Amino acid sequence: MSKNAKIHAQLRTFGANLRRERTAKELTQEKLAEMVDVNIRTIQKIEAGDINVLVTTAMRIQKALGCPWGRLMPD
Repeated sequence: MSKNAKIHAQLRTFGANLRRERTAKELTQEKLAEMVDVNIRTIQKIEAGDINVLVTTAMRIQKALGCPWGRLMPD
């Protein structure tokens, strides 16, 4: 697997885990976007694995969801 393929797989994993945690908390993409202070389109792109996430944004997402980091991006 190429380096780019590995990165894309990690982004898809993060996005899928984000969606799972968000829906488990019964949050809409819009509400999470408000809590994290990003545009709703950013949340949509992250969940789709379409964009690389800034560490600061990932940290705000993790805090807003109140879940351990490992649930968003396991080793």
